Amino acid sequence: MDWYSTTTALALLPTVGTELPFVGYFDLTPYMAAFLIFVGSILVFKIIQHVIIARLEGLSKKTSTDVDDIIIGALQGIRTWVFTLVALFLSVQLFSLPTWLDTAFAALVYFAVAWQAINIISSFVEYATRRFLEKDEDGDGVIDPNAATMSDLVKLIAKIVLWALGAIFILSNLGIEVTSLIAGLGIGGVAIAFALQGVLGDLFASFSIYFDKPFRVGDFIVIGTDLGTVEKIGIKSTRIRTLQGEELVVSNAELTTARVQNFKKMDERRIVANFGVTYETPHQKVKDINGMVERIFSAIENARLDRVHFTTFGDSALLFEVVYHINSSDYTVFLDAQQQYNHELMSAFADAGIEFAYPTQTIYNKVVEG
Repeated sequence: MDWYSTTTALALLPTVGTELPFVGYFDLTPYMAAFLIFVGSILVFKIIQHVIIARLEGLSKKTSTDVDDIIIGALQGIRTWVFTLVALFLSVQLFSLPTWLDTAFAALVYFAVAWQAINIISSFVEYATRRFLEKDEDGDGVIDPNAATMSDLVKLIAKIVLWALGAIFILSNLGIEVTSLIAGLGIGGVAIAFALQGVLGDLFASFSIYFDKPFRVGDFIVIGTDLGTVEKIGIKSTRIRTLQGEELVVSNAELTTARVQNFKKMDERRIVANFGVTYETPHQKVKDINGMVERIFSAIENARLDRVHFTTFGDSALLFEVVYHINSSDYTVFLDAQQQYNHELMSAFADAGIEFAYPTQTIYNKVVEG
């Protein structure tokens, strides 16, 4: 036995035996001891579990934090079959089992204990990710999709690490030398890291995107010559729905090194517009154009005129520059205001008899008498 002496354990019990046909005297003491150890272990565990849970439930009513609720849930989540298996393992230590059976039984018990421990630790990891990562940053009552993705990634990495440690625990308790195994895994991990450096680069880039937050799902962004709305930020890549309707897949590593324009973060949009009128326009009407533009913008919703100026004499037109702001980042709102401005300006010029200029050339012929 590994944990205590059979002689010491049996000495605590009275000798119990019986006469069996063809066998003779059969000692029942080890079996009675094993039964008492099995039942006693389960009872002790149940009592401790319920006492601790009852104590924590009493304390949880006096606190505002929900950490104690997680602890209570973890203790209540301990499976009956796990501590039953442990109790059975303790009881059979009184007997000499075949080596293969003893090793297999021990491996099963260690696996059960590791599985239960991983489940308990995972519940705390899930609580931590839910508390610190899964946030409603828009205030709309919905968890930000990028935060949900990062939470899932952290939980996945945590489970991989926990199961790796669990495997080492099981092998070590079975008497297997794990030092060389860990060294081999370290060397193999370096080789895998070199082979998958592109994937790992995207993985770490996804962390960078989450914590730096250059954009989020639903933002309208421009990357080089491509533009569209962010639909999903994954572990390796980000999906963007372009204006043409197709899905653009960009690696996260590329996004962290590229220049990204995020139009969703604009409080307002600034527009510079130009137009020209013909040189034949009377001077007084040219002076009246500023007032026309000001009256037009006073009636356009979500638009604010900054300035309007007669800027220069062009090759074939008198050029004006108009600068105005749209009090929204929505591109459709901008187009609606721009369209209304264009219509109103055309109508005002038609009423005033002012003509828009377009590229023209005037040729003068001069007759030279000789």
